[in-house]
Amino acid sequence: MEFDLLAILGDVFAKHGPAAPAVAQTYAPGDFSVHFFLQLGLIMLACRVVGWAGRKFLGQPQVVGEMIAGVILGPSLLGLFFPQLQAAIFPKEMRSVLYSGAQLGVGLYMFLVGTTLRLDHFATKAKSAIGVSISGIAAPFFIAFLITPILLGIPGLFAEGISVANATLFMGACIALTAFPMLARIINEQGLANTSLGTLTLTAGAFDDAASWCVLALVLAAFGAGPGVAVLAIGGGVLWAAFILLFGKKLLAPLGRMVERDGHMSHTVLGITLIAFCVSAFVMDAVGIHAIFGGFILGAVMPRGLFAAELKKKLEPITVILLLPMFFTYSGLNTRLDMINSAQLLLIAGGVLVASVLAKFGACYLAARMAGEDNRTALGIGALMNSRGLMELIIINIGLQKGIIGPALFSMLVLMAVVTTMMATPLFEIFYGRKARASGELDAVPGRATPSGAA
Repeated sequence: MEFDLLAILGDVFAKHGPAAPAVAQTYAPGDFSVHFFLQLGLIMLACRVVGWAGRKFLGQPQVVGEMIAGVILGPSLLGLFFPQLQAAIFPKEMRSVLYSGAQLGVGLYMFLVGTTLRLDHFATKAKSAIGVSISGIAAPFFIAFLITPILLGIPGLFAEGISVANATLFMGACIALTAFPMLARIINEQGLANTSLGTLTLTAGAFDDAASWCVLALVLAAFGAGPGVAVLAIGGGVLWAAFILLFGKKLLAPLGRMVERDGHMSHTVLGITLIAFCVSAFVMDAVGIHAIFGGFILGAVMPRGLFAAELKKKLEPITVILLLPMFFTYSGLNTRLDMINSAQLLLIAGGVLVASVLAKFGACYLAARMAGEDNRTALGIGALMNSRGLMELIIINIGLQKGIIGPALFSMLVLMAVVTTMMATPLFEIFYGRKARASGELDAVPGRATPSGAA
């Protein structure tokens, strides 16, 4: 009976399309839908269960549980113990479909986060935000300058023949990253979305991530993609951001007036809004930055008031529960934590982790203090900025695919991403959150239930 059931399942997940050159069979359209619906159901179940367990037993926000769930569904756990089952549910042919859904989910989420950004808070904290952002870039690149020659001396960590400059730039970009989407989720779940601290950290994190992507474009250009890649990424990203910030509010204001006039958001207004989101995400993706920045920057200039409330009501549930978890799972499918399999590599991984924490947490803390923030706020900023999450997984996956780094260094950086992300919420609560809630500071923030993803 068991054999028959396995045979039936094997037939369901088999390729049913016509033969292609050099391939016995390919996937038919129906094969994609069979896998896709099963994957979505399994992804949502895993994210709900692991997210709940993380909140209940580890005190972690829902987003961290979703990140771990993505890794669990990949080769690090499910694929390790049940490789055939994992390969049947998540075949390579489905990666492109899952990737597109992942980009839609994370892009829409960052679009919604952008609508909560308080630009008035940024104006009052501009000095701190700029200082934190610059320090969060400069210190990691300095640390990368110190540790990269050591890493280059160990065979297999970097590509053969890579220059010290390119290796240093890549490591600097990896250490400088802040988990922008996950940072937004943590800030929202901690009730910080409408606070000056939340706005300061989000703004600094967005700038640091954009800078890291520009550096990655330079490294890819040096690896044969050509200087046009870097010019397009940096120039195109700056021009589009400037256009949105200068003219976006004026162009989008009629949408806000229509919602206020009607008392609700019509399908026409929602459709126009989503078209604008797709255009902005497309431009940032096409120039080589990332779709999430297109969504975030457009959300920042969207009309507020009833428009933002209606948009959140219509888009948030489907985005947070259905679409966003695909982002975590897609990255988890490319993660192999079993690659750190020797004492030497484990020691190096620990060194990279410590160096990364010192570079990001320490530098952002000092910058916030120098900008005039009190010690408690500066520690809270440092804890949040130190989270790297799945933006790190995205950039190191690119490095692995392009042959910049090897599987062992990739796994070390995955470990660093997971640990620094899990550190963020407990450290923030110790340094800032508990006292702020005890004094009523966070409870007094309006709109605390911004995108949370909690059940």
